[in-house]
Amino acid sequence: MKTGSQKLDDRSKDSAMKKSKFVFLLLLITAVFDDNEVKAQEYKHEAGGMLGTSFYLGDANRTRFYLHPGFAGGVLYRYNINFHWAAKTSLLAGEVSGSTRDVNNVFPLEQQTSFNRIFIDWGGQVEFNFLPFSDKFSYKDTKPYTPYVFAGIGATFATGNKFFLNTNVPVGIGVKYKIKERMNIGFEFSVRKLFRDDFDAVEKNADWDLDAPYGIKSSIFKNQDWYSLTMISLTWDFGIRHDPCCE
Repeated sequence: MKTGSQKLDDRSKDSAMKKSKFVFLLLLITAVFDDNEVKAQEYKHEAGGMLGTSFYLGDANRTRFYLHPGFAGGVLYRYNINFHWAAKTSLLAGEVSGSTRDVNNVFPLEQQTSFNRIFIDWGGQVEFNFLPFSDKFSYKDTKPYTPYVFAGIGATFATGNKFFLNTNVPVGIGVKYKIKERMNIGFEFSVRKLFRDDFDAVEKNADWDLDAPYGIKSSIFKNQDWYSLTMISLTWDFGIRHDPCCE
């Protein structure tokens, strides 16, 4: 049976444990929502342009990257949430093309076809910087360069006699570097997954095309077309952050 002093000691331990848990939780919340971290980037916004190349992956090109590359370009806007996170939106246009003569597949009745499309890509992505990205705040161990990854959702419209409009899911990697104050250069590679199989079918009422070329309809995860973008960007920072008390 515990004595009065032992019970008091147990209460003290329980109280100390509860205080430790509270302090740990408080520190965790502070680390996640630290105002210095949230407000860390000196400028809230970036805007600029992108130039690069695009290529297609589908029934006429299963695995060969940069086969028949086309020109791509557009504009982007990025909101810098903090050192590690940013939200980006872009409006891009590019060209993709392909030919069944480039693949070893034997299509029904040995039919052959080729296509060329101009596409417009609009969407938004969330970016994660692996390093705390800034050319200031060195006391927080920030770096003027960082690799990053991103993912998001968008929409693709493409020209041709056969109308094409579909959702895309972009996933990619990149690296960015602050050339000087307020100016950034970036390089990124991404793939856009589409949810239809007729990105490479441009003619209406064709006797045969690359929309289910074997007569087997695709599913949401199988036999869908893709395209890829390799882009260099140049952006300008603006919208300096202010202390909330002084805005």
